[in-house]
Amino acid sequence: MTPASALPRDHPATNVPPSDVAHPRNVRSFVRRAGRTTAGQARAVETLGPEFLVPYSTSLDTLAALYPQLAVAGEASPVVSSPLVMEIGFGMGEATAHIAALLPGTCFLCCEVHQPGVGALLKRIGDAQLANVRILAHDAVEVIDHMLPVWNTDAPARGLDGVHIFFPDPWHKKRHNKRRLVQDALVARLAARLKPGAYLHCATDWQPYAEQMLQVLGREPLLHNRNAAIHPELGGYAPRPHYRPLTKFEQRGLRLGHGVWDLVFHRA
Repeated sequence: MTPASALPRDHPATNVPPSDVAHPRNVRSFVRRAGRTTAGQARAVETLGPEFLVPYSTSLDTLAALYPQLAVAGEASPVVSSPLVMEIGFGMGEATAHIAALLPGTCFLCCEVHQPGVGALLKRIGDAQLANVRILAHDAVEVIDHMLPVWNTDAPARGLDGVHIFFPDPWHKKRHNKRRLVQDALVARLAARLKPGAYLHCATDWQPYAEQMLQVLGREPLLHNRNAAIHPELGGYAPRPHYRPLTKFEQRGLRLGHGVWDLVFHRA
């Protein structure tokens, strides 16, 4: 992989995790969950999978062939008008399908290993006739490391325009906090693959996790919290962006007085 000339020499942006991060060799974006795939979901996988499922590979060429936004350095890149957003962990795909329908001009690359969720999103894609969603049913960390190029000044138009991480498992118990998805190592990986000005949007309904997210994102030197200045009354958090829908679970929580925190940071 071509070195990222715009990154600090010691920045943990490539496949090798930083040595000062806990559990650096075991960073994963998921935990296996039990669940049964329904007949409708299985049928969606069979009929729509060939078109909308992207196979995992260890080559940058796989996604570059699908998305000109990810063309490797040195190759001629066409003018790209469609933003490319990656989503990590879409659950059953309700919010993903809503956002994709709301933003038909944006391409969405979505990672999820929960097979019922993959089938559910494929079914939603078929029902809503969405053309701008593709699914990688694989660990997002390996997808980032092996299929997404690091942004550099030799190819300034190449990279992600956004990343969505909505309501990841909060791992409530303190001894399990180290299993949380939003950690320094993952954020460094993502930030290095964002274009300048691109964004990383996280959301959670667990306040201790929101506080940790704010700290982790704030430590990443490639990211900037614009909302800290625009909305100082929110303490570094962001207003809910218009594209993120209120899920039924979230609406119920709000009625019960539970909070929801959005964090939106931009690549400097």
